[in-house]
Amino acid sequence: MAAPQNSKYLVTGARGMLGTDLLEALFGRDVTVLGRADLDVTDRDAVFAAVEGHDVVINAAAYTAVDAAETDEETALAVNGTAAGLLAEATASVGAKLVQVSTDYVFDGDATTPYAEDATIAPVSAYGRTKAEGEKLALAANPEGTFVVRTAWLYGAHGGNFAKTMVKLAGSHDTVKVVDDQLGQPTWTADLAAQIVALLDSDAPAGVYHGTNSGSTSWFEFARAVFDEAGLDPARVLPTDSSTFVRPAPRPSYSVLGHDAWGRAGLAPMRPWREALAEAASRGVLQTDDHAASSR
Repeated sequence: MAAPQNSKYLVTGARGMLGTDLLEALFGRDVTVLGRADLDVTDRDAVFAAVEGHDVVINAAAYTAVDAAETDEETALAVNGTAAGLLAEATASVGAKLVQVSTDYVFDGDATTPYAEDATIAPVSAYGRTKAEGEKLALAANPEGTFVVRTAWLYGAHGGNFAKTMVKLAGSHDTVKVVDDQLGQPTWTADLAAQIVALLDSDAPAGVYHGTNSGSTSWFEFARAVFDEAGLDPARVLPTDSSTFVRPAPRPSYSVLGHDAWGRAGLAPMRPWREALAEAASRGVLQTDDHAASSR
């Protein structure tokens, strides 16, 4: 099903890494762009006013400081939880669709096989709890029009991320140690943005979808692949374990998400992560502002 010719889109959090790629994926359509400075997503009146006149709202606004959320859960809950509920209420009031971008952190990370879209959520961090609350509130307030898209391990051209950090560190370190006991799915934001637009353009039912590139790998192997694509020696990346990088918020040891909902909706899941990384690198996504990395 093609996108309605007169659909009007609102993208919140539009200045971030995913938000910027969403705007590129929606190029040529009628899109309202609202960054953090433009809309306080925790302000009920402001949210309802912003949503008025739109057919689709994509909420890419989020409190993403995972460690800081451990001591500032109230603020994180307002942005990740309460705001999602407000946007769902507002979209329901005008008959609009809502895409609520969520995260693998809603799971406990103890699985050994990919989490299905209907798997029981059990967040173990403050960030995960606030995003889980956002899912619940959004689905409850606009059940017929809310699409929860969980994603993980994002990297892209617009903003800081793990892939760019690896390339930057290569410019100042002979070797880099990366954990090899956490598994997940590196996901290019350009691929995720395109998948969200395809979802909205389809007849897919509302509900939960997992927006990650296919396959799985460890942070260590991801880092080696980044080095390889950046023309660096992957042998400079050394394995270590999570005990050497203790942080305030626990990280899921297993963040691999299943993609069955796409098939049920008549859509193909996102391509393999390694294929996406190769194209991203060819488009200069791995370059940093101070790209000083060189093979040693």
